Amino acid sequence: MSKKQPDDLPNKFGATSRLYSDASIFMHEAIARKAGLSATDHKYLGFLVQHGSMTAGELAKYTGLTTGTVTGLIDRFEKKKFVSREFDKTDRRKVIIVPNIPVIMKELGGIFNEIETKMTALFNSFNKKELALIENYMQSAIKIMQEITHKLNNPI
Repeated sequence: MSKKQPDDLPNKFGATSRLYSDASIFMHEAIARKAGLSATDHKYLGFLVQHGSMTAGELAKYTGLTTGTVTGLIDRFEKKKFVSREFDKTDRRKVIIVPNIPVIMKELGGIFNEIETKMTALFNSFNKKELALIENYMQSAIKIMQEITHKLNNPI
């Protein structure tokens, strides 16, 4: 039988982690609605902004989405002028999905500036040792989620 932690800290931490996850989903859903997107589409748009131009096949590979789903996603983004399709200069059979950063920032930049300002203030409230501990937890949790995602996307 495992030894119970004082004040049942692991269970409290788990509950807080779930609340953080829920709050993140709800916030991104609200941001997405403002842009006329679903929360999922909003997160994939953020992925494109973060990682830059790529082919639809690359986006499908990174996200685990089918190529058909990615085509629909790109169609929705293109309709809102969030991305454009451009032919690869060396292989015109390839189509590159290019995020339209000025349009995206015009639509969502104010929200993200507010989030960045508030999160920077939060980060600055911790010392380096505390931030390192939080970073370690987050990186470890990300690895677990990536492993589970890979397993679910690639069943044996």
